[in-house]
This record gives sequence, structure tokens and C-alpha cells, in this order.
Amino acid sequence: MKFFNYIFILLIILVLGFVVFTKHKPFQVISGKTMGTYYNIKIRTDQEDNLLNNNVKKILDDVISKTSMFDAQSELSKINADETGDWIELSADLSKVLKKAKEIYESSDGRFDPTVGKLVDLWGFGTSKSVKAPSPEEIKAVLKYTGFNKLKFTSDFAKVKKLDPRIYLDLSAIAKGYGVDRVDEYLTSEGYEDYIIEIGGEVRAKGMKNKDHSWLVGVMKPLKGKYENAFVLKLKDYSTATSGDYRNFYDFDGNVYSHTIDPKTGYPIKNNITSVTIFRKNCMEADALATALIAMPVEKALAFANEKSIIAIIFVRKQDNQFKILFSDKAKSFVEKYELKQVED
Repeated sequence: MKFFNYIFILLIILVLGFVVFTKHKPFQVISGKTMGTYYNIKIRTDQEDNLLNNNVKKILDDVISKTSMFDAQSELSKINADETGDWIELSADLSKVLKKAKEIYESSDGRFDPTVGKLVDLWGFGTSKSVKAPSPEEIKAVLKYTGFNKLKFTSDFAKVKKLDPRIYLDLSAIAKGYGVDRVDEYLTSEGYEDYIIEIGGEVRAKGMKNKDHSWLVGVMKPLKGKYENAFVLKLKDYSTATSGDYRNFYDFDGNVYSHTIDPKTGYPIKNNITSVTIFRKNCMEADALATALIAMPVEKALAFANEKSIIAIIFVRKQDNQFKILFSDKAKSFVEKYELKQVED
């Protein structure tokens, strides 16, 4: 009888411990796979909502259904396949993404250009995997129908028309940022005020990690096969996105090719910029701007960031395989203000 009493008491202790632990758990953590990468969300709350995980997954699946070129049934894939030359109606989501894409395409002198889809595919970074570099003739042929200016929109961006039926859109450089923004909007609508969202390196930090400290976000050194921070910043109500050549690349006959294609030349970028990190209120903008800057010559990227008042940190590869760090004017004061100088509890 005493044995069963001990078991009963032990069960009560375990149940009470579980209840206390659950009640005082400071965060709800949500994670999963999306867009060929992973998402991680941390929400400061002591009331866990079991519906959040499914709802976030539905939002991200919806973004994929609108913007993915890897999903043959997505809205984007249907536009890519359309050869009629007729006006094509856009969903509210895709309209918003393409409107922002056009804005950044024009402001960056075409350095951000989602119509590089066929070039991305040609180099093996898209829906097909090449085993050799394309010929100059192949690149020249695809460049003839590359250019966001070959798309026409109605004034309200409710419809799009392809001026060349071969135009093929790739929204990979803006879709993850838009996914972050969509989840951000949802969590805000649910009344949450303190959280951090990360999708494949694109981040939104809102509110505070706790009453004393902001969220901590690292700016990584562009090292192949290594994960090391150059800076750790204390972020509140900011988004950040990074574009780099040190994670996704191919080696053809001893030549290393970045996954970022220069829309001007049709070749992977070769400008000594190894990564660009952008800080912005809107993650979709940060995502697209990071790609625009990494496709520019070094001096032009820095001048563009200063002209547009963009918070940009640019890593430039040196001959000894080291790198130097360039800060836009806005980035200098931003890092000085928010860099973590010592480890916080």
C-alpha cells in the first residue's frame, strides 16, 4: 500500500511541476520548413496558443502558392507558363509583391530584376540543375527577354501583361521577406507585441525579448562552411535581410559561380562583394534591396545606399581571402547605437 501511495504522490508532484513550468514558460516557439529553408518564431507570451503553429504554416503555404516558381500550380508558375499575351489578373498578394519589385527595379537601375528566372535556371540555381556553365550564346539568347520593363501593369497593379511570352519570373529574392511580413501582420492582428520571426535568414524583430533587453540579431561574417558573427545588434521594430555568395554557389571546372545573377550581363556576380545586410522596417524591402546592392559594383552599391538613406553593411572580399566591411552613412550610426558590446544575461 505504501508503494502505491508513493507512486500517487510522485504523480501529483510531476503534474504540479508540469503545470508550474507551463504557466511560467516565457515564450512560445514555432518552427518548420518553408520555401526550401526553415522558419523559426519566438513569441514572448505566457499563454501558449496551440492554433498558432497551424495558422503560421497556412500563411506561409499561401505565400508559396502565390510566389513560388518551384510549385507548378502556383500563381507565379501560371504567369510564367502563359503565352497568350493577354492581361492576367493578380491576387492581392502577388500584386503587392510585384509592385514593390517594380519600384526597386526602377530605383536600382535594374540591378534587382525578378525576370532573371530563365538565367537563374540556365545556371542551375532554379528548377533545373546544370552540370556545366552555359555558353555565351545561350546567355545572350535569354538576355533578349530579360527585363522587368518587359512587363506591363494596370495603374492599380491588379493585372499584368507579358510583352514577351518567354518572360520567366523568379521571386526568390523577395518572397521570404514578404513571408516574414505576412507572419508579422498576422501576429500583430492577434495582439502579440513582442516576437522575432526568421525565415532563411530574413528577420523581423518586434518589441522586446524581455522587459530589460531587446532581441539580439547577428550579422554573420561571410565565411564558407562557418558560422561566426561580425556584429550582434540589439533590435526592436526592425527587419533585416542578407544576400551573400558564400552559401549557395557552384564550382564549374574550378570556377566558383554565385547564385546571384547580374541581370545586366547574364553571368553570376563578380564584383568582390561577398554579402550585403540591410536593415529596414519592412522585410520585403530589405530582402529585395540586399539583392540589388550585391549585384552592383562596390562603389555604386555604397553610393546607392547613401543616396537612398539605406542602412547597409557591405562585406567586400580581399585578395588574401579576408574581407573589409563598408558601412553606409546610416549604418554607421545604426551599428554604433545598437551593437551589443557585452554579453547579456
